[in-house]
Amino acid sequence: MTNRLTSKDILALGFMTFALFVGAGNVIFPPMVGIQSGEHVWTAAIGFLITAVGLPVMTVVALARVGGGVDALSTPIGKVAGLVLATVCYLAVGPLFATPRTATVSFEMGIAPLTGDGAMPLFIYSLVYFALVISVSLYPGKLLDTVGHFLAPLKVVALTVLGIAALVWPAGGTIPATEEYQRAAFSSGFVNGYLTMDTLGALVFGIVIVNAARSRGVDNAALLTRYTVLAGLIAGVGLTLVYLCLFKLGSGSGALVDQNANGAAILHAYVQQTFGGMGSFFLAALIFVACMVTAVGLTCACAEFFAQYLLLSYKTLVFILGLFSMVVSNLGLSHLIQISIPVLTAIYPPCIVLVVLSFTLNWWNKSSRIIAPVMLISLLFGIVDAIKTTGFKALLPAFSQHLPLADQGLAWLPPSLVMLLIAAVVDRVKGREQVSVHS
Repeated sequence: MTNRLTSKDILALGFMTFALFVGAGNVIFPPMVGIQSGEHVWTAAIGFLITAVGLPVMTVVALARVGGGVDALSTPIGKVAGLVLATVCYLAVGPLFATPRTATVSFEMGIAPLTGDGAMPLFIYSLVYFALVISVSLYPGKLLDTVGHFLAPLKVVALTVLGIAALVWPAGGTIPATEEYQRAAFSSGFVNGYLTMDTLGALVFGIVIVNAARSRGVDNAALLTRYTVLAGLIAGVGLTLVYLCLFKLGSGSGALVDQNANGAAILHAYVQQTFGGMGSFFLAALIFVACMVTAVGLTCACAEFFAQYLLLSYKTLVFILGLFSMVVSNLGLSHLIQISIPVLTAIYPPCIVLVVLSFTLNWWNKSSRIIAPVMLISLLFGIVDAIKTTGFKALLPAFSQHLPLADQGLAWLPPSLVMLLIAAVVDRVKGREQVSVHS
C-alpha cells in the first residue's frame, strides 16, 4: 500500500520547489530587465517569463513523466551523449556558476554595504556561508522538513512583503529603454530568462523533488508524477508573481541607480529608499535565505548525481562541491555573470530542445532520429550565439551576423526547426521501410 501525501505536504513540496528555484538569479535579473526595458517592460517580461517560468515548469513535468533525472530524460540521444549533457548541466548549475553566485549575490546585498566590496570580507563571508550549506546538505532526507516546512515559508513571506512594496510604493516613473530593448524587447527578455538558469536548475532539481516525495513513503509512479507536476505548478505560479513585482520594482528605479547597474544594486537602492536602514537588513536576510535554500538544493542534487559515477561517497562529494563553490565565489558577482553568459547561451538551446521534444516521443517511429540531430544543430548554433557574447566575436564569419534572428540572440531557432522538419520526414520514410520489409 503506497503512502499518499497530505494536502499540507503537497503544499510544502510546492513551496520547496519554489524555494529551490528562487535563488540569486531570480532576484537580480528581473529588476535589470525592468530598468533596461523602460516603456517596453511588459513585452520583455513576456519573453522572460517563457524561459524563466514556462520552460522550468515544463522541465519538471517532463522529468516527472520519465520518473527520474536528466539522465532518464536524455535516453533518446544515447547513453554517452546523455551523460555528457547531464554532467555539463550539473557542473553549470552547481559548482561552476549557480552555487557560487548564490554566495556572491547574498554578500553584495547584505554584507558589502556594511564592509565595502573588498576581497577579505567576501572570503570570510563565503567561508561561513558554505560551512552552513555543507552542514544542511549532508542530510538530504530532511529537506522537506528543513526547506519545505521552515525556510521556504520564510522566503515566501519576505518576497511577498517586497512584492507588495514594489506595487504600492514605486520609486519613480519609467525611463526610456536601452537600444537593445528598443530593437527587440521580447527576444531580449527571452534570452535574459536563460540567466536565471532555471531550466537547467529544473533538470537538476527534478530528482530532488521526486526524492522528497519518496522520503514520505510515496513509491507509486503515477502518484509521484502527479505530486511532482503539482509541485512544479505551485512553483510556477509563485515565480510568475515574484517576477511581475520585480519587473515593476526595476522599471521604476531609473531615478535611483544607473541603468546599467546589476540587479543587486537596483534592489539595494530601492529598499534603502523605501524602508531605510531597517529595510537593508530585511533585504539582506531575505536574499540570504533565498540563496541558501538554492545552494543546498544544488549541492544535494550534484552530490547525488556524481555519487552514481565516481568512487566517492555522497558526503565526501558534498564537502568537495561546497569547497570548490566557495573558491569560485571569490571571483565576485560581475565576473561570474560575465563568464556564465556565453556558457549558458551555448548549452540552453539543446536543453530547451530536449525538454520540448520529450513531450512528442509518441509521434515518431524512433525518437532518437528526431531528438539527437535537432539537439546537435541547436548546440552548434548556440555556440555561435555564445561566441558573439565574448571578445572573440570578430573571429566569426560575416554571414553568422546575418542569420535569421541572429541580432536577437536566437540564431539557433530557425535551423533547429528546419532540422526538425527534415528529421520528421526521414523518420516517416524509414519507419515505413521497416514495415514494408516485414509485410
